[in-house]
Parts: sequence; C-alpha cells; structure tokens
Amino acid sequence: MAKSVTARALDLLGAFDAEHRALTLSELARRSGTPLATTHRLVGELREWGALAREPTGEYVIGRRIWQLGLLAPVQTGLRTVASPFLHDLYGATLATVHLAVRDGVEVLYIDRLAGHVSVPVISKIGSRLPLHATGVGKVLLAYAPEEVRTAALGRLSRVTAYTITQPARVLEQLRRVRAEGYATTGEEMTLGACSVAVPVRNGDEVVAALGIVVPDLRRQLPRLVSALQVAAQGIGRTLASVQWKQGLARG
Repeated sequence: MAKSVTARALDLLGAFDAEHRALTLSELARRSGTPLATTHRLVGELREWGALAREPTGEYVIGRRIWQLGLLAPVQTGLRTVASPFLHDLYGATLATVHLAVRDGVEVLYIDRLAGHVSVPVISKIGSRLPLHATGVGKVLLAYAPEEVRTAALGRLSRVTAYTITQPARVLEQLRRVRAEGYATTGEEMTLGACSVAVPVRNGDEVVAALGIVVPDLRRQLPRLVSALQVAAQGIGRTLASVQWKQGLARG
C-alpha cells in the first residue's frame, strides 16, 4: 500500500533525532526512505508551514512551529523545564526581566521569559525571534556559533535603533570579548530604554542556550548581574548533565 502524503511528511520529520539535528535534502530522503523529488516538494511545504527551517549551511533543522506545538504538551521536558527553577530564582534575586534563548538559524529564539518589576520596554516574548547582533542573548549565541553562521549574520546587520552596532569589525570585536569575558552586554541596541547582559548556558563543552537579564541601566549593577546569571547558568548546565546521565542509565 502506497504511503499517504501525511505519512511521508511524518517520515521526514522523524528523520531527525538527537544525533541528527541538521540534515541535507539528500540525507532527509535517505533517512526517511522518501524519493528525492518527493522530499524536495514536501520539504518546501514543511518550510512554508514552519515545521522545518533552513540553515545558512543549506541543512534543514526542526522549525519553530513544531517547537511551539510542543509547548502545548501536558508535560514539558528538555531545556525549558530544566531551566525553569533557575529562571525563577534569578528573577527573585533581581526582579528584572529574565530571558532564556537559543539560536534558530541567524536569529535568536526566546523559549522562556519572566517579566520584571521595573518598567523596561521589552519587545521579546516566548516564541519570538530577534536579530542575534542586537540582543545580549543573541550576541552570546553568535559568539559560540559555527563560523558559517557568524558570516551569514554579519551579512545582515540591520539597524534597529540608533545604538545598534552594524559595523562587522565592531561586532566581531564584541564577540571576541564575549568569549574572553564570558558575558555580553547591549545598550539600547534592540529597544530604547533597555539594556541587557547575558551569559552562555553550557551542556558539557557545548553552548546550548543563553541566559539574559534586561534592565534600564547596567552601569552600577553589571558585576552583580553577571554573577547571578553565571550561577544560574551553571546550575542549568549541571542539571542538564545529570538528567542526561540518568537517562543513559535508564537506557542501559
């Protein structure tokens, strides 16, 4: 019996797993057992709907629409669930807007957000995507992104406010400092009246997310905020490692 279009589309999505997070068109066809011509057509439709996204490298990854649907599941697992208590602790310690974000292609995708007590203009929301170069969490993710992603991002340095840095050389210098100092800052680069500071969240040696805080002014509280962020990020990283270790034991 010939497979339905729905079954073939599900086969394509099922080709992704923890060891295969990004796949070329031919890899998708081979892993799903779908003819290349059919794969090409269905991938186009899945991209248009938001189930798949195309990386600057030409590979395909799971898209934001699938992630948004996953948030509707009764039990949420993964990074967002692991990070949640640390975000609440960070919010309680600072009373500032707290962000957890990951990279989606050449944009930053916000997967969790707690709104602060202080009135600061913040345009991000859970599920929104913003430029990497104009946000604190985005700069962290860009600093640790593959070279081809940085090249692609530097080719689209749009100006959001009068303070957005759009000179490639200055952005590259900022990214170098992020890797050297362990945190990134912005000053009204995404929204007037809002400054941010962010740090990487690591799972082992891999930077898997960025954790950030948005405040009206960083000048007098930067060391305190960086310290609080780093403590929370380290806690998330340790928990991720522990969860994976326990899952490994269960599979064994």
